[in-house]
Amino acid sequence: MTEVIIAVSAVAVIGIVCAVILIVASKYMHVEVDEKEVKIREVLPGANCGACGYTGCDGYAKALASGETDKTNLCVPGADKVSMDIAAITGLEAGDVIEQVAIVRCMGDCTKAAKKSQYEGIQSCAAAKMLYGGEGACTYGCLGKGDCLSVCPSNAICIENGIAHVNTRLCAGCGMCVKACPQGIISLMADVDKVLVTCSNKDKGATARQKCTNACIACKKCEKNCPTGAIKVENNVAVIDYSKCIKCDLCAKNCPVGCILISDFSGIHRYTEQE
Repeated sequence: MTEVIIAVSAVAVIGIVCAVILIVASKYMHVEVDEKEVKIREVLPGANCGACGYTGCDGYAKALASGETDKTNLCVPGADKVSMDIAAITGLEAGDVIEQVAIVRCMGDCTKAAKKSQYEGIQSCAAAKMLYGGEGACTYGCLGKGDCLSVCPSNAICIENGIAHVNTRLCAGCGMCVKACPQGIISLMADVDKVLVTCSNKDKGATARQKCTNACIACKKCEKNCPTGAIKVENNVAVIDYSKCIKCDLCAKNCPVGCILISDFSGIHRYTEQE
């Protein structure tokens, strides 16, 4: 019985000593918290996507609070509301946020794209790419294993018929899918733009067409018919300069393979406002 009492007492004494040490340490090692930084962090969406150019929401909040940046409009997922909230806290001018959405530059699904092999392995685009560039004959296209889907915080992406699709109505433009895609075929686009080239194949026309019926064949009809010079064929695939695009639809109407898409890509913020 005596041994038990001694053991319990020893544990109690150790606990008290540790508690005292922690109390003293918390007093002398206390780091002052910037209340402005805390308030800014509370209004940020918490996606930690890095779209602002900082290491997540904490990094952006710290930069704003310390005066490292005076730009309130860097949070794309937060849109104009977050910009105005930050302005109210910091006293800075609220900047306009350019709402963006993720788009997939590939429409080569299982009904259009040819396969060169059957992939059996980890369901990861990064892993599939390491095995001869994936199972598709087109090594530039979507691998369809869902790396983008797994990182999307707003459930805006699905895999359908072997390729990724973005529901822009749910997309906040965080860009996490862009970073996750090993093919580099997902990018961000201002959601006011209406034209999208749904191909990334850089092979010559005849070769590209053999691999996918949706492939750009670099015929340059879109380029020749564009009244503002907004679309050019580069490396055998059409590329749009959105700063020149007037959304006239002529490129899509003159595309013989139909790989140029005209649509309303409004993201979640703009779509909510429209409702």
